[in-house]
Order: sequence, then C-alpha cells, then structure tokens
Amino acid sequence: MLERLIYRSTAAQPLGNMHLCHLLASARRANVRQDITGQLAYADGMFLQCLEGPTDAIAGLWRKLLADTRHHSLELIDRRSVDQRLFGDWSLSFSSPQYRNTYGLPGFFHTSHDPIEALLEQLGLATH
Repeated sequence: MLERLIYRSTAAQPLGNMHLCHLLASARRANVRQDITGQLAYADGMFLQCLEGPTDAIAGLWRKLLADTRHHSLELIDRRSVDQRLFGDWSLSFSSPQYRNTYGLPGFFHTSHDPIEALLEQLGLATH
C-alpha cells in the first residue's frame, strides 16, 4: 500500500546552496533504500515536502523528520493512502527560487515563482 505525506516546516538556520545540495543528495540515497519518492520545495527559510512510498517507510521517515533539528515547526498538511505516485520519477526532486543548480544535480529545479505555492497547487492544496 502506498501513502502520501505532505508537511511544511521552517529551517532552523538559513541554508546555502551547497548545504541544500548535500541535504538533497543524502535524502535521495535514503529514499532509494526505502522506495520513497517525492518533491521538496524551499523558499525564504520554509520547506514544503511531499513524500510517497510504502506505509511503513513513510511512518519511519516521519518519525525521523519530527526529530530532525535542521527544521522546526513541522505542520502535517495531509497524509493518506494513494493508488499511484505523483513523483515516481524522483527519489526526491527539489525546487527553489533562491538557488541554482551549480553542482549539476538532476531533479534540482530553479523557479522564478514561489515553489511552495506551486507544489501546493500541483497537489490540489493551493491556498488561493
């Protein structure tokens, strides 16, 4: 059974381009091992993440995220069973208006608009 979990949080400190690339690479390695896919958006110190995968893997990752000191003020937006993945092509894709992919990582998208609102819209959870 597949589950989708969507949450938002605030970065504990401002993140630079290199730190975000390391975060993305590390998360991708862990996600591949757990058969988790998803999208991470970062803008102005805020994260929005959609994670998809087996129920047990999502539950374990959620527990780790709750204890992760790199962010705070976690807010669970949605968690549900799903029939198919929206982000099946990516162990974790990333979008941000602030950073460019200077390290050539695949799935790292620069956007000129608010990636958090764009992801919420894509998920059918837009606030406007």
